[in-house]
Amino acid sequence: MSLFITKPIDRLKAEASEGGEHSLKRVLGPVNLVTLGIGAIIGTGIFVLTGQAAAAYAGPGIVLSMVLAGFVSALAGLCYSEFASTVPIAGSAYTYGYATLGEFIAWIIGWDLILEYALGAATVAVGWSGYLVSMLHDFGIQFPAALSAAPGTAIRLADGSTVTAVFNLPAVLITVAVTWLLVIGIKESADVNSAIVIVKVLVVIAVIVSGIAFIKTANLTPFIPPNTGEFGKYGWSGVLRGAGVIFFAYIGFDAVSTAAQEARNPQRDMPIGILGSLAVCTVLYVAVSYVMVGLVPYEQLGVAAPMAVAIDAASQAAVGTGWAVFLGMMPYLVKLGAIAGLSSVMVVMMLGQPRVFYSMANDGLLPAWAKAIHPKYRTPHITTIVTGIGVAIAAGFTPINILGELVSIGTLFAFVIVSVGVLFLRYQQPDLERPFRTPFVPFVPVLSALVALALMAGLPKETWERLIIWMVLGLIIYFGYSYRHSELRKAQRKS
Repeated sequence: MSLFITKPIDRLKAEASEGGEHSLKRVLGPVNLVTLGIGAIIGTGIFVLTGQAAAAYAGPGIVLSMVLAGFVSALAGLCYSEFASTVPIAGSAYTYGYATLGEFIAWIIGWDLILEYALGAATVAVGWSGYLVSMLHDFGIQFPAALSAAPGTAIRLADGSTVTAVFNLPAVLITVAVTWLLVIGIKESADVNSAIVIVKVLVVIAVIVSGIAFIKTANLTPFIPPNTGEFGKYGWSGVLRGAGVIFFAYIGFDAVSTAAQEARNPQRDMPIGILGSLAVCTVLYVAVSYVMVGLVPYEQLGVAAPMAVAIDAASQAAVGTGWAVFLGMMPYLVKLGAIAGLSSVMVVMMLGQPRVFYSMANDGLLPAWAKAIHPKYRTPHITTIVTGIGVAIAAGFTPINILGELVSIGTLFAFVIVSVGVLFLRYQQPDLERPFRTPFVPFVPVLSALVALALMAGLPKETWERLIIWMVLGLIIYFGYSYRHSELRKAQRKS
């Protein structure tokens, strides 16, 4: 029996329309979906990567890098929007792959999505821990250094001594809190996420509004610094390199598609959620990057907290003006915004993973317990708890750089599958009802897939090696369990 057996679209639509206490609850509107997307996107990228990419690659041209990265993300977003409106069911790229490229490819992408969602949440949990420890320090509270990072991490203390970390306790605690929130209900989770998103967006807007008055035009000249003779070191190649680096800042919008089965009107609202969140975040990213490179020379932004450096410069320029007191508070607000931002990213990432498991279990590729729905809360509570345990372990014991690279390659791989899937479905079923249609096919999906592959090629060799090991483990599970228990294969054998 073929490894590339596909799941009929009609069957997927029938599953999406099921109701009752064993199904997911349709309670999310367009505002919830847009804020889910914003919650997933605005995180470490806007608070860290912007300044570092400006200093190392693009200079003030980082503004153009932001526009380019947003455009590339929009290509994938258009492909996701077509699928999410056509096949409004939990599972995201896994489900789309099953409908177009076959079960084997669907399994691979479902297994791969664990890297994006679960390890993405773990990456963010580690970043959340760092900001929390820093903010506690600002208020005179010293968190035990040995409990603030992955085992073996050397942490330098204020007195110059060094402590070796054994465990990242804050990262585990935030994971437990998010897991509990997601178990008690999707609407509650979405409402909390919306509140957090409002906080962090207000902080970002405060940075933009307070900083723009003190921009020095000298810092923006030349807007694209001359190339040093090395590809990617300023010049137009630096703008391109900067776009590749900060592409990570846009990762997360695709998590909106995992909530398709909980949207009230997915055919209309899923494209709004995906593309709306991308549009809002692109505007904020472009504005913040412009303010940062305008406040200080771009060479000074290559630090762990570049936004804080920019705000400090604005504070000094504001001495004697009405902005002085407000800007003096901004470093605290920036850290608060970062903590809020990272919290909402975790909510969305950890919301997405159990719904991928839910879809895979519905198809028989995972055991039945993975599709269990809580009778009261109507959430996939068992897989949410399992995801929480996995994220807590990864966040508590794994360095952030390894986690981040695995998240990037997992996400880009998902983009490739979805983009290719749009092409396949267009030619296989041209008359299928599509509430939202990706424009300029085949140009948009082909370009989306090629760009994602190019960015994957630029990742370190070690990341590829870890991806291969992860995929080999996934293949063992597929041929050892999933192939024999596939509901689609069972139906074929009976017929």
